[in-house]
Amino acid sequence: MKKILVVCIGSLFLITLSGCSLGDVVDRFSDSEDTQIQDINPGSTRVYMDEIRGTLQYFTGNQLTLLSGSDNYVFDISQATLECADGMLCGDAVSVIYEGQLDSTDTGAVRVLKVVDDYHDTSEVKEGTTRGQVQNLTANSITIKSKGGKTVTFPITGTEQYYQGGIKAGNWVYLHYKGDFGPASADDPNVLDGSQMKIYSVSDIDPLNVPAPTPTPAPQEGVEIKPENKLRAVIQNIQTNILQVSPENTSNILNLDMSAIPCYFSGGIESGAHVNVIYTGDFNGTTLDGLTILGITGDIPENLSERNTGFTISGEITASTANTITLLTSDGVRITCNTESASNESTGGLLTGSSVKVTFNPADSRQTNIYTALKIEDL
Repeated sequence: MKKILVVCIGSLFLITLSGCSLGDVVDRFSDSEDTQIQDINPGSTRVYMDEIRGTLQYFTGNQLTLLSGSDNYVFDISQATLECADGMLCGDAVSVIYEGQLDSTDTGAVRVLKVVDDYHDTSEVKEGTTRGQVQNLTANSITIKSKGGKTVTFPITGTEQYYQGGIKAGNWVYLHYKGDFGPASADDPNVLDGSQMKIYSVSDIDPLNVPAPTPTPAPQEGVEIKPENKLRAVIQNIQTNILQVSPENTSNILNLDMSAIPCYFSGGIESGAHVNVIYTGDFNGTTLDGLTILGITGDIPENLSERNTGFTISGEITASTANTITLLTSDGVRITCNTESASNESTGGLLTGSSVKVTFNPADSRQTNIYTALKIEDL
């Protein structure tokens, strides 16, 4: 009993020394229970997220025009990711997901997060075939004039091309495409806009059907058969019927006239891609003297490893989004590349105005007009 009394007296003594009465301690405990939980972000406002569905009318690389109902909306998409399966095709049904609130058709107060396929719309983007007379052919474009006098320039980066009878200005070709034509030029109603389309193939025959290699004929008595040879070369440039190549591991330039020889380019006619030049005669290593060119065949992209892919796109960056850059090439074509999986060795930070070279494999972009970049380097 004495021990218990001593403990109680000691406890009261400690409380007195601490400067707090027993009532103070109880009051402090009670006050803590009544304390209100404070908002850690008292000045924050609610962020609204929404989407708007419609038809893609135009895409510049960091801006898109969307037709929804009867109204056009112009969105800044420089901070958005582009996730449409077909790329950015004129006429495609898309959904723009954004935060903020639209004010009628004014999009200035919203931030676009992503552009995706409109899963509510199950209709397919228009596909078709058109025919025209070749006016000009480059690595990334072909310009044709229809029988009715309409002129269109189409993007053909990485596009399969087969010219059974050769290629030159004035030849008629078929183009298989996906997407809609843009409006006619304000300066000339006979000039149409084909820049927002995906071109699957170009050929002087329809349907495109590349024949199997012709077997070497059996020797005949009294008839000399010149042996066929193959030259491995790298594409440097293309201007309509003239293909510039360098024999592999050299810097020599050979100008191959494709006007009247069969040519097949499974992955397009891109700088850096490899071709096999079939010829007869003795190649001296520097010129075409004494050679007869029989045909040209490019590599099949589906058969190439990433390490052996040489297809490239070069140009100045004119726009970008969260996962793409858009280049303006020397032949005047705007090409959008997805950069998410690319090895970036460039030094310009992928900023607008930087000149870069993008390595890609056309096999990755057979169905879309956005090309998957494998490597990005300074130009």
